[in-house]
Amino acid sequence: MTSQTPLTPQDNTYSGPSKNNSSHHFDDEIDLLNLLATLWDSKSIIAASTILFMVLGVSYAILATPIYRANAVVQVEEKSPGLPGMSDVTEMFGGESAAVTEIELLKSRTVIGTAVDELHLDIIIEPNYFPIIGSAIARHFSYANGGLNTPLLGFNANAWGGELISIPKFNVPSTLFNEMHTLIVGESNSYTLLSPNDETIFTGTVGQTVTVPGYELFVSKLHARPGTEIFLTKLRRLNAIIDLQATLGASERGKDSGIIALSVDDSDPSRAEDILNVVARTYLRQNVERQSAEAAKSLSFLKNQLPTIKKDLENAERRFNEYQVKAGSVNISAEAEGLLEQVVDIESGIAELQLKKAELDRLYTHDHPAYQAWREQMAEQRARKVEFNERIRGLPETQQELLGLKRDLEVGTEIYTQMLNNIQELDIVRAGTIGNVRIVDDAAVNIEEPVKPKRLLIAIIATLLGCFIGIAIALVRAALNRGVENPDEIEAIGIPVYASIPLSKEQSKLDRTLLGNRKLRRHPHNQHPTVLLAHHNPTDITIEALRSLRTSLHFAMLEASNNIMMISGPSPNVGKSFVSGNLAAVIAQAGQRVLLIDMDLRKGYMHKMFDMEPEDGVSELLSKRISVKDAIKPTQIPNLFIIPRGAIPPNPSELLMSKGLTNLLEDVSNDYDIVLVDTPPIMAVTDAAIVGRQCGVTMLVARFGLNPIKELEVTKRRFEQNGITVKGVVLNAVERRAAGYGYGNYHYEYKSEK
Repeated sequence: MTSQTPLTPQDNTYSGPSKNNSSHHFDDEIDLLNLLATLWDSKSIIAASTILFMVLGVSYAILATPIYRANAVVQVEEKSPGLPGMSDVTEMFGGESAAVTEIELLKSRTVIGTAVDELHLDIIIEPNYFPIIGSAIARHFSYANGGLNTPLLGFNANAWGGELISIPKFNVPSTLFNEMHTLIVGESNSYTLLSPNDETIFTGTVGQTVTVPGYELFVSKLHARPGTEIFLTKLRRLNAIIDLQATLGASERGKDSGIIALSVDDSDPSRAEDILNVVARTYLRQNVERQSAEAAKSLSFLKNQLPTIKKDLENAERRFNEYQVKAGSVNISAEAEGLLEQVVDIESGIAELQLKKAELDRLYTHDHPAYQAWREQMAEQRARKVEFNERIRGLPETQQELLGLKRDLEVGTEIYTQMLNNIQELDIVRAGTIGNVRIVDDAAVNIEEPVKPKRLLIAIIATLLGCFIGIAIALVRAALNRGVENPDEIEAIGIPVYASIPLSKEQSKLDRTLLGNRKLRRHPHNQHPTVLLAHHNPTDITIEALRSLRTSLHFAMLEASNNIMMISGPSPNVGKSFVSGNLAAVIAQAGQRVLLIDMDLRKGYMHKMFDMEPEDGVSELLSKRISVKDAIKPTQIPNLFIIPRGAIPPNPSELLMSKGLTNLLEDVSNDYDIVLVDTPPIMAVTDAAIVGRQCGVTMLVARFGLNPIKELEVTKRRFEQNGITVKGVVLNAVERRAAGYGYGNYHYEYKSEK
């Protein structure tokens, strides 16, 4: 059997930093390597986080409701400019594309509201699926022959696939908008509607409108298992419009191309297609109506004026006939006939200009050039009318009267005929208006490839996120872990490090195997050992390190005032009792008589490691209820004896301060080669300071990664204030690390041959 070379204070050397220019580069490399090594040490955390997030991401990608996208294409043709050359001016000043305006019209409340009304998008219907997996099961169920999926685990209230429901009308009180109601399917096409408070509102039948105060419901189709719950929510119309506006996508393909691509995302592909088709048709209809609005207004004006013109014509015809009856048969002279034709032309022109004035008043102001031109034409016609009226006054009175009546009749007939022609022309114009918009492609949905979720992308992002979170956790732990991990840090405060004891996984394994301790399985580093490792597995690497410590302590004890060594620590759970018990065992195995005293009168558990009871120990001995001979108990290891802690006393510090402690240590010091005293941590209680004054050597046990260097400084100072010199430190539970100090550089393992 071989033993490790002892680690002595002289073995640890330190050289100062180099002053050459490459030192900074070397430090940077060391920092990078330490960072990578820290991540490698936390590889289990990083792997666990990565796997967890990967599983969550894949699960979400599989279970998430797929979203489909309907696409349509609309073309907006460029309007011709109102004035010649205006297109060049608009292009020169960078005018806004017409498609931008049309996109805003497409997403207007008027257009979107039509889709909401026609498709009843303000009524949200959601079957009550089983949480998390219910909707996925329902989606994958085949709807063949109108069948319904079988409920799982007896959850009959949930929808499992195959359900169909159509509700074209659902009205609720204004205070219950956006509140969820519950519809429960009954037998024989019946159903029951529950309020948001689960109170019954009414019971209805499919195909019949049910109206009660504040409510109105019409269910046109219902195919579901009796007892199935379906959630209904009535949205305010404006809220439904705003939601659809946010969902509707509209963008121009290419600059100034006039091609607008429309898209709508929805979990139901047929509904997405219907929404886009209704929006496109409504927009197209409004565009046509907007283009034909001018003709429609003119047509409306003419139709309003037509009854008045017709009535005037009938009055003129009646007066002319009455005059002829009264005056007898009177012929108009050739001169009067010529004047009549010209006067009729003038009167018709004036009447036409009067109709045109109404149109000009609607389109322009009185200062517009078109209005000024009309005013000049009207003045010219009226001047001609005055001229011909003067000529008519030169005719005989009978001819004048007959000419006036004939003029009124012919002018009225001309105006009435012209107005009828204009009405017919405007009807043709309005009917033939096609607008400047056309639907290039109707809505279509690719049901084979939903746009969401991107399963592969989600899985990759979730995996990377889990890896990043694991790395962040590892780095945060490393930053927050202020426990000492390098013996050089301990020696820098003036305390030699006598040994570094590797973390013993074998100790926890033995405890679980022999005692079945489940707590050790959950907290292997915080539980107290209940099995002596040096006895059950003397070849463990941890025991080999203790043998190195035994060699180092042999020389330290030569300079001590007595053969009593106290082992303490700065805080609990550093493993001082583990070190004390196993160190005593390896010293006894070397042939020396060793006495191990458990001076932790509060929580000492040394008796468990040697499978004995704690009674009749130190507390009884110091209270003079038993003798030293009765307190010392042999162990299963030759040459090793132990005094357990005894019953837990109410006054541990007072017992230790009694003269009985001095008498005890003096008596046993002469009978044994070495006496090891295990004491409580100095930062917790003062017992170690009381015992340490009577011990020749004081050793501290610090735990790797647990005790900060500042804590060790305070511990050293507290012992020195009590006149106790700390001989050295044992760094316990050193873990194999890629970063920092560890014991993984050299590992020599051997097993006995059978």
